[in-house]
Amino acid sequence: MRIAKNDVPEQINIPGAIARQVKGFGDATGYSGMAGEYFSLAAGTDIAPLLKGLENDLCQSPHWGYLIEGEVTVTYHDGAVDAVHGGDLFYWPPGHTVAVTKDAEIILFSPQLEHCAVVDHLRKQLVG
Repeated sequence: MRIAKNDVPEQINIPGAIARQVKGFGDATGYSGMAGEYFSLAAGTDIAPLLKGLENDLCQSPHWGYLIEGEVTVTYHDGAVDAVHGGDLFYWPPGHTVAVTKDAEIILFSPQLEHCAVVDHLRKQLVG
């Protein structure tokens, strides 16, 4: 799920202030505390090989975030593919992988316990 800034409905629009809000943008019920994350990823980065060994060889943590700049392609467990572009808000449910098509700066909010386990796995893959 992704949404461009101008597609997020305006809730307040007065001189000097615009507030946009989209409801139903993922569910964090049942997850641990949240982590704030900032990723800088170069074009050509593909995390799929590093996810080998995780459930279904995919990231099993959900993420909410904002792509500041660049472009990434997210592939889900069912084969669906979503292109996320700079300026997009997004929600990636568990069961995905990410490939970077243009240098990307990404802000993520993820369940801490679940995503730290994935990041630890990625680090071990890089060292091993």
